[in-house]
Amino acid sequence: MATSETPTRGYTATKDQLGTRLRRIEGQVRGIERMVEDDRYCIDILTQISAIQAALDKVALGLLDGHVRHCVAEGSQEGKSEMMSTELMAAVGRLMRRG
Repeated sequence: MATSETPTRGYTATKDQLGTRLRRIEGQVRGIERMVEDDRYCIDILTQISAIQAALDKVALGLLDGHVRHCVAEGSQEGKSEMMSTELMAAVGRLMRRG
């Protein structure tokens, strides 16, 4: 009988913290929806959007850190350094292009 083992990801050790942060961000997004429904001042809404973007950036940096420390390091040991580096830099490029 074959067993399918869940792969260990760079964020596995902090998965609970990551989930908590993402739920907090989700709540902030719902808060913006309520602000729009309540006809709140534009600048106040934009301030909240900026806070959400900062929170998402922090999540992204944490994921990148975990990816480098775990996935890229593991790939390097398996002889996949070039492929992993290319993949990592493409992901960083996508994160930097927003806006």
